[in-house]
Amino acid sequence: MNKLIALSMMALLSLGLGTSAALAEGYGKQKVVYHINMDDEKTLKAAMGNIQNHINAVGKENLDLRVVMHGPGVDLLKIANKNPDFQDKISNLKRQGVHFNVCNNTLVGKKIDYKNDLYDVSKEDIVPSGVAELAKLQSQGFSYVKP
Repeated sequence: MNKLIALSMMALLSLGLGTSAALAEGYGKQKVVYHINMDDEKTLKAAMGNIQNHINAVGKENLDLRVVMHGPGVDLLKIANKNPDFQDKISNLKRQGVHFNVCNNTLVGKKIDYKNDLYDVSKEDIVPSGVAELAKLQSQGFSYVKP
């Protein structure tokens, strides 16, 4: 009887039924921080794709995901301010619980007005230092990802 149940489960999985749930269960709960400090538009778009793929694999309910931007990485939100495709991707990620954090040192150093120059940033999204935020999150058990 147990062998029959096991064979039935394997058959269902091979057909793709229940596969995403089985995969998500295998990853468990995750805390992850993505480090963005590059300004290449193609790389930034790929990074947002990586984040969406991560959510798809683990499930948004199993994921506490942060994106920390500093230096040239703040350009992700500058580009999005003028690019509807980037706006859609960022808004979709936020709806899935992704938090985007912006380095205040970068804002001050580059004289960036977050209200006018960046897409969808509030005062709560700004952290004093991007690199210090990365270290803090890692000390709290967040896994570090550099796309």
